[in-house]
Amino acid sequence: MRTVYCARLQKEAPGLKYPPLPGELGKKIFDHISQEAWMQWLKKQTMLINEHHLNLASSTTRVFLSDCMQRYLFNGEEISIDITPPSSN
Repeated sequence: MRTVYCARLQKEAPGLKYPPLPGELGKKIFDHISQEAWMQWLKKQTMLINEHHLNLASSTTRVFLSDCMQRYLFNGEEISIDITPPSSN
């Protein structure tokens, strides 16, 4: 089993089996985020999408979620569900 020092959890933990996203961001997550932290993010992301009825086809929404993800995983920020999402008109 592969382990990483998780930037989110600040400890050694089992890593992901493969990069969750393409490109450099996916590699960064693969190298520095544990499976546990990634699953926590997916739960938080689902809550954001559902609570705000976000349109995933909107590029503005995808940028918003990517920004939230990076702040959550790498900056240790707690992402509040009551934040104001972008307008996806």
